[in-house]
Amino acid sequence: MWRNKGKTTGARTPLPSEAPTTSRTPTPARAQAVDSDPEPVDSLQKHYNNLCLEKSQEVNPFLLHILQGVDEEIRKGLKAITLNIAGNNHSVPVERVTGEHFWILSKLIEKNPCINASIHLCSSGLDIRYNLISDVGAYYAARLLQKKHSLLYLNLMFNDIGPKGGELLAKALHMNTTLKYLRMTGNKVENEGGMFFAAMLQINSSLEKLDLGDCDLGMQSVIAFSTALTQNQTIKGINLNRPLLYGEQEESTVHLGQMLKENHWLVELYMSKHDVRNPGLKQLCDGLNLNKSLRYLDISCNKITRDGISSLADVLKNNTTLEVIDLSFNRIENVGAVKLSETLASHNRSLKALSVVSNSIEGEGLVALSESMKTNTTLSNIYIWGNKFDEATCVAYSDLIQMGRLKPDNTDVEPYVVDGHMYLAEVSNGLKKHYYWTPTYGEACSPSSNAGFSIVPVSEQL
Repeated sequence: MWRNKGKTTGARTPLPSEAPTTSRTPTPARAQAVDSDPEPVDSLQKHYNNLCLEKSQEVNPFLLHILQGVDEEIRKGLKAITLNIAGNNHSVPVERVTGEHFWILSKLIEKNPCINASIHLCSSGLDIRYNLISDVGAYYAARLLQKKHSLLYLNLMFNDIGPKGGELLAKALHMNTTLKYLRMTGNKVENEGGMFFAAMLQINSSLEKLDLGDCDLGMQSVIAFSTALTQNQTIKGINLNRPLLYGEQEESTVHLGQMLKENHWLVELYMSKHDVRNPGLKQLCDGLNLNKSLRYLDISCNKITRDGISSLADVLKNNTTLEVIDLSFNRIENVGAVKLSETLASHNRSLKALSVVSNSIEGEGLVALSESMKTNTTLSNIYIWGNKFDEATCVAYSDLIQMGRLKPDNTDVEPYVVDGHMYLAEVSNGLKKHYYWTPTYGEACSPSSNAGFSIVPVSEQL
């Protein structure tokens, strides 16, 4: 069981400026005093212990263990030091980092310019996902963004950060010129915090990727992002998954579709769980007809049916930039699958990956998609699990794999034979399998499990 020490429920976590001054809770005045601390000693572990002792802060065994590993890296003479304090990818229970722990850690990072807290993408950054830093930790993360000018990546996903913490981080990015990728997934910054991030995009000219999926954004902030992205020429990828939208008019797709008409720099757009219906998809497709930059479109987990697919099929006839489309968990059925396959077979030669997982497609539609791959040699990845397989489907995809047209790592099914009949088993491959979690062993970013990111890398760093 996780030892979630320091977590509070039911009430908003006070920021340092609001919290009472005690021996356990840092305040801005005391945090500023640490800035005058002497240069760090050779051992990061020892320096961390000294800071905890000086500030009457309990030592976090998890952080201490991580810093021990960093010290070993330093002793080996390695310059690229890995500092990964994610709270969800350890095989043994750990004491997750709280806002108070993160305060000490931020001081340690500020005083040690040699530390590059790297993630699997090998960029200089800080990965503190699935901890408990809350708004208190967000305050010190914001201070770190203002002082640590080598950070390229900051992952704060699922850290109990609320609207106030989102505001602090967004405002810190007004002056920051180095951060390339900020991941806030799962922090409930809500509409209020989302508005501050949208305003930030009108000022910041260095951030290239922003993930605000599952952050309870509202319609107002989604519209604000659409407006900001018509002017921002730096953002290459934005994730707006699962906003809290009310109403049946699909305003979000109207504004995002208009944004796509005017924005010619965006590479990735994530709109999963946007309640997109057929008219909304038509609005998006109107924008895609004029857009010449978007390469990755995620419209999974929506309410798109076979009638709406006609608009997307028409886009694919002329669009030469889209390379990855995620249609998982919609309801395009056989008719929609056949329409897509006709376009892929006769017109489109740019799409490389297509996911139609769980779309109520039966044998006719699945076989049609497999046939299109015999003509279209560009489409290399296809994901079909969760539909209704018949024996013709199983044979068709088995043939594609056996003839080498479809590589086993590029699909989520694997053929096998029982009593002379062909069947398909599920394989753990996908467009972004490790979006919410990382494995305890093996590669977290292998091309087979995260094909979308491999096909469409936003930049060298992301």
